Amino acid sequence: MLDAEVRELMQPFVLSDYQVQEVYSRFCLEVARGLKRSTHPQANVKCFPTYVQDLPTGDEMGKYLALDLGGTNFRVLLVSLKGHHDATVDSQIYAVPKDLMVGPGVDLFDHIAGCLAKFVEKHDMKTAYLPLGFTFSFPCVQLGLKEGILVRWTKGFDCAGVEGEDVGRMLHEAIQRRGDADIAVVAILNDTTGTLMSCAHRNADCRVGVIVGTGCNACYVEDVENVDLLRADFKKTKRSVIVNAEWGAFGEGGQLDFVRTEYDREVDEKSLNRSEQLFEKMTAGMYLGNLVRLVLLRALERKLIFKQSSRRPEFASVLQRNEEVFETRYISEIEDDSFPEFASTRKIVKNLFGLEKASVEDCQTLRYICECVAKRAATLVAIGVSGLVNRTSNRRVIVGMDGSVYRYHPKFDAYMRQTLQKLVKADKEWDIMLSEDGSGRGAALVAAVASKTK
Repeated sequence: MLDAEVRELMQPFVLSDYQVQEVYSRFCLEVARGLKRSTHPQANVKCFPTYVQDLPTGDEMGKYLALDLGGTNFRVLLVSLKGHHDATVDSQIYAVPKDLMVGPGVDLFDHIAGCLAKFVEKHDMKTAYLPLGFTFSFPCVQLGLKEGILVRWTKGFDCAGVEGEDVGRMLHEAIQRRGDADIAVVAILNDTTGTLMSCAHRNADCRVGVIVGTGCNACYVEDVENVDLLRADFKKTKRSVIVNAEWGAFGEGGQLDFVRTEYDREVDEKSLNRSEQLFEKMTAGMYLGNLVRLVLLRALERKLIFKQSSRRPEFASVLQRNEEVFETRYISEIEDDSFPEFASTRKIVKNLFGLEKASVEDCQTLRYICECVAKRAATLVAIGVSGLVNRTSNRRVIVGMDGSVYRYHPKFDAYMRQTLQKLVKADKEWDIMLSEDGSGRGAALVAAVASKTK
């Protein structure tokens, strides 16, 4: 049985029906503000048009390159589209060295271009013309399909000379400097657009794309007349456009203050981008482990966990020394563990603290802490998804999902569905679909659709 004091400790993470409804209303208001030119500058859900207006039909053919940059690694993919909703993907992961994440932007793009050249050579395609879809998962203002201006770096990147610049042009110039591959950057998109496109390739009803991984963001299909920022010439021929919500910044205007905890405030205060991306800091893999770490410190202080151990001060110092010591993946492993053996949980505790065999009670307490942090994250994501599903003009809506937190947490999907059932309008039919290789395959599909349109 869980200690009443443990429940009390975690109470700030448990959202009431009133709080859920209130966050939902505030989110919907922010989306509406982000779409309107007059209120866009003040809105913190920016709703940038992506200029992707055609969803895949499933009949696309040909070979396309995709580049997916969104964290400490990036992927290069060769996607062969074969029609009949069929595709094969060959990919390779490359690291972004720590110094390049905070060095000059030109160095970062030269590194990427070098890896692209190696990849193309490995696949004997140095002489082939290869259209490339570039998944760039940072807040961008799109001025066209292949023009994306970086608004600001997130996720630990801070390369000089890139904010305010067109990242498509910077990649193109880095490829040209090398001159050893015929690669054309034909589209820039973020990982959510890739997820939506990838799922739409398999299910034509997909209208929302969501990533819950290192970061957290979503996009959805909106009617062109509602998107004030979309250039007028793009409204004449097509009825809809994918909108990149950039919802990670939701809350920067104080909208989430009534549900943020002392732990959220501490995570924010010690982050590189203080006072920014507040919704993301409550939902994304980059921060969830740190939230659990801070709660664990408080639990140790109040003698709510490892009560029998005289080494509690030692455990606390382990947690204090390193903000990243409690990895987000531990949350998934602990919630997936079996009772009463708790083999994975005990292994994690042993690795962290050197404690040979944590008691069943300690394991249950740790699991409850993880559950409350993860469930709140899933509830918040589902609130945002509900708002986007309710905005789309389709009666039937598939939500394409990707990202390590969603993919590997055993209950994230179930937690989300509980909230979606409460908030999605009764006349909508909806379901969630796991994206296969979303941001990679999706980028190739955008490149294919863009090449076809030309």
